[in-house]
Amino acid sequence: MSLNCGIIGLPNVGKSTIFSALTSANAKASNYPFCTIDSNVGIVDVPDKRLDDIYNIFKPPEKIPVSIEFVDIAGLVEGASKGEGLGNKFLANIREVDALIHVVRCFENEDIAHMYKDLNPKRDIDVINLELVMSDLEVVQKRLESIEKLFKSQDQKVRDDAKKEKELLKKVESILLEGKPVRVLDLNIDEKMKLKNYNLLTLKKMLYLCNIDEDSINKKNSYVREVEKIAKQEGAEVLKLCGKLEQEIAFMDDVQDKKEFREMLGMEVSGLKKLIKKAYKLLGLETFFSKNENEVRAWEIRRGTTAPEAAGKIHSDMKKGFIKAKVYKYKDLMEYKKEEELKEHGLIRVEGKDYVVQDGDIIYFLFNN
Repeated sequence: MSLNCGIIGLPNVGKSTIFSALTSANAKASNYPFCTIDSNVGIVDVPDKRLDDIYNIFKPPEKIPVSIEFVDIAGLVEGASKGEGLGNKFLANIREVDALIHVVRCFENEDIAHMYKDLNPKRDIDVINLELVMSDLEVVQKRLESIEKLFKSQDQKVRDDAKKEKELLKKVESILLEGKPVRVLDLNIDEKMKLKNYNLLTLKKMLYLCNIDEDSINKKNSYVREVEKIAKQEGAEVLKLCGKLEQEIAFMDDVQDKKEFREMLGMEVSGLKKLIKKAYKLLGLETFFSKNENEVRAWEIRRGTTAPEAAGKIHSDMKKGFIKAKVYKYKDLMEYKKEEELKEHGLIRVEGKDYVVQDGDIIYFLFNN
């Protein structure tokens, strides 16, 4: 199953508009709360110049990029953790995604209703974050209650494990009671692995996406600065884009028209491309490439993936029968252009089972059938 990013935020902040632009599909978007009730799901190709460059050298019939999934989750409201505004359904949808893109309205427009009537990004962020915190707190406190019975176990190991788990959960409870997300805690790898079982909402990585107006494309407005301040405190990332304009551009048929429109607006790079790349990074993903006579293809992997695991992305038999991997770097291919030249310069390496695949590797796997 592919990894995905959930797009969250208050009603009428532009989530569905941005989702529609991302997927070039008409997600339902209207000027009233709860327009989107069921989650919309879209698969989006990840733009990567390296794939284009590799394709242009080998020119096989096909070029296949990696893709990630975006989920447009209905607007979350105050009281969602207590079931308000279809809250239980929304929180369940959030629990199912791997990372969060929190859309924050950073533009004023009297024609688009705001549920609080005035624009205040800090308050809007606090409303969402508090609901996620309260949901996590309920999960943690329920587990703390049930863990007490484990201390009566006759098994010493069970009691020792329960003690460690309780210590960790108390630390998590403490930060949640302060109204802060769990991701601000300095957790070690072992603690993160243990907390994975609880699928805590505030432990998911977060990107704050400032939805701005056209006038703020090439400058920061005060609302964006406010969001950046909050993100810095949380260790989260920030990106800004104008959802309305990105949607207009996405639905233009002519590529040249899109380019000229962006140039006119002073948009050197598509805000959507920036968002997709940020989302890919947020999910902890890297890319390796494979090529044969039929295709050049990009493959997504988690950081730290070994060569056999990467081979398994292509086919499970390749992982089972893995022998070795012939590996060279994208940058070396760009310099020498031909594999024969790479061989002459000793730039094609043979790697074994312990090799950790690096972002940008071009790999040919040898395996037993």
